Amino acid sequence: MPPEAKDSVASPKNWAERWYQGHLLFALLIPLAWLFMAVAGLRRLAYRWGGLRAWRAPVPVIVVGNISVGGTGKTPLTLALVEQLRQQGWRPGIVSRGYGGKGAQYPQRVEADACASKVGDEPLLLARRSQAPVVIDPLRARGVQHLLATSDCNVVICDDGLQHYALARDIEIAVVDGQRGFGSAWRLPAGPMREALARLETVDFVVVNGPWRASGAAPASAVTLSLQAAPWQPVGVNPSLPVPTAGHVHAVAGIGHPPRFFALLAEQGFQPIPHAFPDHHAYSAEDLQFSPPALVVMTEKDAVKCAEIAPPNSWYVPVQAILPDSFWQALTQRLATWRKPHVG
Repeated sequence: MPPEAKDSVASPKNWAERWYQGHLLFALLIPLAWLFMAVAGLRRLAYRWGGLRAWRAPVPVIVVGNISVGGTGKTPLTLALVEQLRQQGWRPGIVSRGYGGKGAQYPQRVEADACASKVGDEPLLLARRSQAPVVIDPLRARGVQHLLATSDCNVVICDDGLQHYALARDIEIAVVDGQRGFGSAWRLPAGPMREALARLETVDFVVVNGPWRASGAAPASAVTLSLQAAPWQPVGVNPSLPVPTAGHVHAVAGIGHPPRFFALLAEQGFQPIPHAFPDHHAYSAEDLQFSPPALVVMTEKDAVKCAEIAPPNSWYVPVQAILPDSFWQALTQRLATWRKPHVG
């Protein structure tokens, strides 16, 4: 596929973005959205009223998720949580869905030398960056049980598990994209919402990724997360490459909202030639051949999949989540009140 075609796939006028923002064509799916709402609502009530029982871990569980589909910044926040918890003396572990991976069995421990096609790009990134034990399993409660049985962690961070009510949680953190907000606010499959906006009133923390630029009011009592770029790193093992400083670059992003990455490069003084791919895209070497000649730079999530196929002069940009001290203080206070609960 030529670069022009790749770029058009992720332009603001493509069908994915139209679906997110609420094109009238997708209003035809609203009856299905009502059915989705009814089933999801009944399931949640069943857990609340005891018809279905959630498994509670013998250690505190922090769930990081969102109420809309697409990337909102959960992975950088999860990494920041691991770092902060370690500084407080905790031994954190991570459980993830493993989306995009084709593992032979679950639950599965993610090692730093694993293949992204087997375990998923985000879990592999988390394992490499955090050096914390990471387990993938579509059944989050089973994944937590395996994590506790195979590591010495004493606090669990569940990446993208807000709607997985079979796992009891002690702290819920909902992450919202400050640029796109909630789009049409229509429920799946008509729009991007997994749950109603009122769900944000029940979580412990609402974190907005970046300044609020979306339509409508920002969520009440939200804290702002900013992403700070770290020094560029070579995608392959080639430490002799000079670190780029400016100029045109072919910018590759297979994440939930690629324009955020392109804007980050522009803020650093580069002139990105954007190449947006679907989230969790399985790259081939041909995907990374561009014209005119220029170095290639990608997100860290893409880099874990491209080390063997990227052109020689390829780089990735690690990012770090920065949150206000008030957030960390409130989280610390919440964990300080934790006591070993009854396992039900």
